[in-house]
Amino acid sequence: MIEQLTLITEQVDDIPVLSASTERMGLAEIFDEHLIPHGNWQGISPGKMLTGWLTHILSESDHRLNQVQDWAAKRLETLRSSLGVEVCALDFSDDRLAVGLDMLADDETWVSLEADINRRSLRVYDLKGKRVRIDTTTGSGYWEVSEDGLFQFGHSKDHRPDLPQFKVLLATLDPLGMPVVTQVVSGEKADDPLYIPAIDEVRTGLGARGLLYIGDCKMMSFETRTHLEAGGDDYLGPFSLTQMPEETIDSYLQPAETTEQDLITVKREVNGELVKIAEGFERCVTQTATVDGKETIWEERQLVIHSLAHAKAAEAGLCNRIQKAQTAIAALNERKQGKERFIAAEPLRQVAQVILKQYDVEGLLQLQIDEQVRERHVRKHKERPAETRIERQFSVTFQRDEPAIQATIRRLGWRIYGTNALEEELSLEQAVLAYRNEYLVEHCFGRLKGKPLSLTPMYLEDDWRATGLARLLSIALRVLTLLEHVVRSHLAEQNKKLSGLYAGNPARATDRPTTEAMLRSFKEIFLNFVTVGGQTYRHITPLSALQQNILTLLDLSDSIYTRLVMDFKNPP
Repeated sequence: MIEQLTLITEQVDDIPVLSASTERMGLAEIFDEHLIPHGNWQGISPGKMLTGWLTHILSESDHRLNQVQDWAAKRLETLRSSLGVEVCALDFSDDRLAVGLDMLADDETWVSLEADINRRSLRVYDLKGKRVRIDTTTGSGYWEVSEDGLFQFGHSKDHRPDLPQFKVLLATLDPLGMPVVTQVVSGEKADDPLYIPAIDEVRTGLGARGLLYIGDCKMMSFETRTHLEAGGDDYLGPFSLTQMPEETIDSYLQPAETTEQDLITVKREVNGELVKIAEGFERCVTQTATVDGKETIWEERQLVIHSLAHAKAAEAGLCNRIQKAQTAIAALNERKQGKERFIAAEPLRQVAQVILKQYDVEGLLQLQIDEQVRERHVRKHKERPAETRIERQFSVTFQRDEPAIQATIRRLGWRIYGTNALEEELSLEQAVLAYRNEYLVEHCFGRLKGKPLSLTPMYLEDDWRATGLARLLSIALRVLTLLEHVVRSHLAEQNKKLSGLYAGNPARATDRPTTEAMLRSFKEIFLNFVTVGGQTYRHITPLSALQQNILTLLDLSDSIYTRLVMDFKNPP
């Protein structure tokens, strides 16, 4: 008698790692504490549902609601073990997921929920960050614009002004780049008014003052700087040309140009060597403001910084623009068939001035209009005598104003930064290096909008649910940054590197592995159910040495995988 054999396979991959990480963050409990479903809710709790969905988003790099139910249906036993509850595919239907987004979209609920996530993460991961970076980005798509809706036309950071957009503000904690505040607003809103509410949320969520807030020139409005100073926090950022016009910068640079001002050198380690990257000096200005009827006075350090790389690139760009302007002006004198000739000096001068303005080299090339007069004999028909005409021809010449060009070059690469931090807490060199790490928040935006989380393109058209999804993805971003932080911290403590992450080069090692690369290493792990003779057996793909090493660095036990074989009640 031949016994029937049945084989069922589930693709496990990185689901246990992600589920264990969300469990360590306490996300399901925090969700359930703040998100109260309606009375007809059935199945697993909103917290378990959302953490399961987060696992799908991070594992599949796909946030689409209609993909999750089929994904879950093929991994029910894996999800049951990882989430610790009995699950069915309908627990992850797109209708239920949409309800979860609706709950996350409530502003009051979100602020308190996000603050609890922050407090839990700071405690569990022993985070002691003292610097917060704030910046904004936009997400654009083919949405319908409605009055007072989320999707509006505005200044696009995606270089797509033709598409409606929404705006996302992130406040992230150095050095890991973990978001601590997420704001989602309509796309036409300016950045400046968003900073003070975000700062207040950071203060509430972290329960800390005396932090250093780092941002761009939009954060450096006088109102925001006053708010930070009055609240006991520090700020660091560059001033815009509106705040510090060129005339002011010129007056600051005069002592430096006459060698009356000593410059402080800023060095940074590049490929194991200290390389000079900037130089500068500082001056102190007393600032005064009135807050809630009380006068606030503080000393603001204005750091005048010369970036060598920026100056070099700007000089190359200036020379290129001058050359293009010279070529364009010389072309005005060319004689071509069908080309209209200038018969007056003023139109020619105006066209040449437009070229100078176009290439931003006004004052660097001196123009001269030359006039040539000549007689032209025109032969008439038959008996009519020849006629002499006087023609005037105009041409333009230019001369490089070398003193002006050199003066412009000397001013390239200079920028003024402001901070209220004490010098003993933040030296000029430390301030420059701190601002240069602005890539940390940009990296967050890259993850949020790129393949790992794919905020854009967004397929939701409902404002409420789009807001909820952006907030959910910011939590997924927290998971990515915390996993990365834990592994990198352990590698630094052990003075080791992790190898085996790079396909085709297994010997390549790094002490700064990315979460995305580590999660990819858990692909092709399968849970097999073999039923024969009425008896079901389980088998899971053995973990490789690399996978076990990563689990150790994550402070996770391999039991998150082995329990899939040991812990079961009924065959699937």
